[in-house]
Amino acid sequence: MSRAAVWLIVSVALLFSVGLLMVFNTTAAEIIDRSLSTNTHAALYKQIAYSFVGLCSGIFAYKWGYENLIRWSYPLLIAGTALLILVFLPGFGLTINGARRWLGLFGFPVGQPSECIKILIPAAYIHWYLKQAKPIGLVPFLKILAWLAIPMALILFEPDNGTTFIIMLLFMALFFLTRIRLLYWALPLLGLSLLGALAAYHMPHVHDRINVYLHPELDLRGKGHQPHQAKIAAGSGQLLGRGIGESLQKLNYLPEARSDYIAAIYAEELGFVGVLALIALYMTLAYSGFLIAIRAQCQEGFLLAAILTFLIAIQAFLNLGIVSGLLPSKGMTLPFFSQGGSSLMVNIIVLFVLLDISRKTKEIA
Repeated sequence: MSRAAVWLIVSVALLFSVGLLMVFNTTAAEIIDRSLSTNTHAALYKQIAYSFVGLCSGIFAYKWGYENLIRWSYPLLIAGTALLILVFLPGFGLTINGARRWLGLFGFPVGQPSECIKILIPAAYIHWYLKQAKPIGLVPFLKILAWLAIPMALILFEPDNGTTFIIMLLFMALFFLTRIRLLYWALPLLGLSLLGALAAYHMPHVHDRINVYLHPELDLRGKGHQPHQAKIAAGSGQLLGRGIGESLQKLNYLPEARSDYIAAIYAEELGFVGVLALIALYMTLAYSGFLIAIRAQCQEGFLLAAILTFLIAIQAFLNLGIVSGLLPSKGMTLPFFSQGGSSLMVNIIVLFVLLDISRKTKEIA
């Protein structure tokens, strides 16, 4: 096993272990504070159960091989798109917090198909790219975009703006890695962005969103509540934190504390030093993944390892940016750390795909 693979496993194991502690710590305090009848270990058991399913799926992906993932990406993406359609059908999809993102079984959520699409769209694009004559022409480029836009549009309609934005970033990274002409995508994207900004400027609710983002205290009973409480939590941690288990914001002051905003509770309890350690772990993970990509034995291994590492890294960056108040609030889990069944399973699969690429790599002295 290469050193990059070892560091990858170590960083993920540490992130997941500390994450389990924080999930239990946060949910147990919430249950006790609100005198709920739920078992204080329920969230912990649920996270462990999802990790076990993810581990089994990851081992299957490891033995199946990343080459087969790319080779079968088209039918897998079609199946994933079908699951996205099922989300909108009564009896199959569940509406939670105003969004239809979950497939249900007997009224209980069992998974978010959109999480799998984060892997399948890049794999399908890589499969298409490797079969094309170089350089890539405009017509075939537009054709593949039109097809890949279908599952992306379904995710947008759920609505899940966060996942849609991540997929757009994945597209941009893939276009850069595969050296697609800037004229095909960068200039149109710039034009659409300018038009969108111009249209948004004349929408009153956009002004309200921007004001809440810049000054969350203006809407403490609405969209500004979570960002404001997250800032209080992170700021009160100071240099060394209050200590593990000593957070005050987890006592029902900060909603979604065990999922999207778990980093705020972590910062409150472990302080600035703890946050630096957390960032260091994600930097180690990203460095290891990109090193595996650079040393890959073939182009498909390089592209897949690079984009999957970018997927984990960008999600961590966005989540920490949201929690710190640098970015607008949007539901997004912290990879391997916060509670989130579907995202955890997919991230574990990503880990094993990277390990598979690493084991088939020629070691460089």
